[in-house]
Amino acid sequence: MPDAASLPAALGRSFEAVLLDMDGTLVDSTPSVERSWLRWCTEHGVDPRRLAGSHGVTARNLIADLLPPAQHESAYARIVELEVGDVAGTQLLPGALELLGALRDAGVPTAIVTSSNRELARARLEVTRLPRPSVVVTADDVARGKPFPDPWLLGATRLGVASADCLVIEDAVAGLRAARAAGCGGLVAVPTTTSAEQLEAVADLVVGGLTELRLDLGDGRARVLPGPGRPGPAPRGPVSA
Repeated sequence: MPDAASLPAALGRSFEAVLLDMDGTLVDSTPSVERSWLRWCTEHGVDPRRLAGSHGVTARNLIADLLPPAQHESAYARIVELEVGDVAGTQLLPGALELLGALRDAGVPTAIVTSSNRELARARLEVTRLPRPSVVVTADDVARGKPFPDPWLLGATRLGVASADCLVIEDAVAGLRAARAAGCGGLVAVPTTTSAEQLEAVADLVVGGLTELRLDLGDGRARVLPGPGRPGPAPRGPVSA
């Protein structure tokens, strides 16, 4: 990716806390996700093509768009069963372990904010042996998951930090829009599951991966440093989810 000589205005400051998405940002769960949802679609008579563009959306919100209300609870229980029972191939993404370790060592308040439910998040964290920060927000912790702002707001609240003072790292458009609606101060995207072009429309900066993200963690705060990346659009107000 081209070098960003200067950072977008939204990133020209330090942040008190860092909020991280999990799937597609810290861990690669794509093989498990694809196997589980394809089987779920077969069992429920859903065309898998209807799942296109749904990455980052909670299973409950997705199922609500696919099936009639009478089937929601049983269909949700089934996808949880399938995904928790199949974590084969789930692995850490490059730079995830190093990033979490650096944030911990620098004393930067950090939270994982995921669309997975509590049981699935635990299974994926355990199989990858990813260090668990003090705060993990899952789909079970909020009434409305991504693409609504509630998970990011809860993550900031549990860290005792205003959302405006949080740096978000995410890989999905739905998650980025949710973070923008939550008023999070800076949005960095990684194109692991979504094209850089799509992410640029929502994020402040797109980097090729966590290994390309350069942070200054002095004084227990996080500041994004110029480096490889693609700036997003000009600053704008919150986006409604």
